[in-house]
This record gives sequence, structure tokens and C-alpha cells, in this order.
Amino acid sequence: MADQLDCVFTDIPPDAVKIGMVSNKELIETIAEKLSEYGAKNIVLDPVMVATSGAKLISDDAIATLKEYLIPLATVITPNIPEAEVLSEMTISNEEDMIKAAAYISEKYNCSVLCKGGHSINDANDLLYSNGEYKWFYGKRINNPNTHGTGCTLSSAIASNLAKGRDLDESVEKAKAYISGALAAMLDLGKGSGPMNHAFAIKGEY
Repeated sequence: MADQLDCVFTDIPPDAVKIGMVSNKELIETIAEKLSEYGAKNIVLDPVMVATSGAKLISDDAIATLKEYLIPLATVITPNIPEAEVLSEMTISNEEDMIKAAAYISEKYNCSVLCKGGHSINDANDLLYSNGEYKWFYGKRINNPNTHGTGCTLSSAIASNLAKGRDLDESVEKAKAYISGALAAMLDLGKGSGPMNHAFAIKGEY
């Protein structure tokens, strides 16, 4: 992993970095070390730790390492409600709780926080807490069973917009619009919860 990151950063340094699920302590430490070494910018971290069902996806050891080494390097993190509860050490039952939790996380780890709604808290509305201020990004729930990878896609879209030079607010707004469009395209592949249509708009408006 270290050699691979060396190759990337010494050849074509990325304008943004998106990090998804990292499952063990050693991997997290290596990523954090290399991001610091190369002064990586526009780091978007999707702290995949807890499934929407509440089940833990990585070990307690990995969670502790993520908190200590990787989250403080992030420009913005994008936790779902269960993950925000782990990071804030509080229960989130309503929108006011989302604000309190996001503020706590942002101040503790010195990063911006996009707390993703849903999970019976609200109707696809996300909260961005950054530099001591918060802003709601409102979304409409789209009746599409094919939602596999929406969280990963959202954080990747935010990183892509940051790489284009947009500020965080605009990057989140564009990413939310992209997700809505991809879901509204109603792609239906295979059985089960399939992917959304990432190619619904390939001309670059998002």
C-alpha cells in the first residue's frame, strides 16, 4: 500500500482524495502517514464503521485508529447517523441532535462534517457543519430500490467537485444533485438492490 501511494503522489498528485472503508489498523496508519507526507489536500473521508442496521463493519481497534490518525486529516467526513453516534458518543433522535453531534465531531477532530440524514430522522436531508456554522442540504426521497453505493457515490462526488476547485458548500450541493439525478434515472440491473445510473450525466455539469 505504501509503495502504491508513493507511485500515485510522485507521478500525478491528486487534486482530491476520497477514502472509503479501511478495515484494519495497519492500513489506516499507512494511509494517514502517506497523506501527511505528501500534504494531500481535499481529503473526503467516508468513515464506514457501522451499517444502517447498526451492525459494526470494522473492529474497535480500527475505529480507534481511524479516530486518532485519519479523521483529523480530513477536509470533510460523511458519517451516516449510526456512525455519527459512534463519533459523537451521543444518541441522535432528531435534527437538533444531528446539529449537536456534528458540532461535537467537527470541533473534536478539526474537520468539516456532513451528517447524512435518513435513517428515520428526516427525508434525505443532510447537515453540513463547517467552521462553527451549519447548513442544511435538503433532498427528496426517491422511490428507487436500487440504491447500492449511494454513500460511496456521494463522498466521491464531493471529492470530484472539490478537485474542480469548487468550495465545500457548492461541492456538497452539486454532489447531492448528482445523487438525485442518478437515482431518478431509475436504472434497474439484475436482482436485489442494484446500482444507480452513474452515467446519467456525462457532460460534466456535476
